Amino acid sequence: MASEQYIYAVFVDDNFRYQDEDARYKLGDFPTYAEAVAACKRLVDQYLRDNCSEDQSATEQYAQYTGFGPDPFIVSDDPAAETPRFSAWDYAKKPI
Repeated sequence: MASEQYIYAVFVDDNFRYQDEDARYKLGDFPTYAEAVAACKRLVDQYLRDNCSEDQSATEQYAQYTGFGPDPFIVSDDPAAETPRFSAWDYAKKPI
């Protein structure tokens, strides 16, 4: 019996253009959930490094991110990819 292979697609919404599906783009397909999560984290980390300063509080950094940053999310037909579901907003709460 062959094991099922799933694709984990990462899409990115724009927090500045909330609910504007025209602003959405596909970052890529990944062979594992862990790789998809890592890609999401890299995108959030890059935004925070490029757009926030270390002298900003974590609250200020988070407000900057949720107002203007990329909001990556994972889409897959793998039922295990739902638990726990990656949240870029939760991830962005950590200070840079």
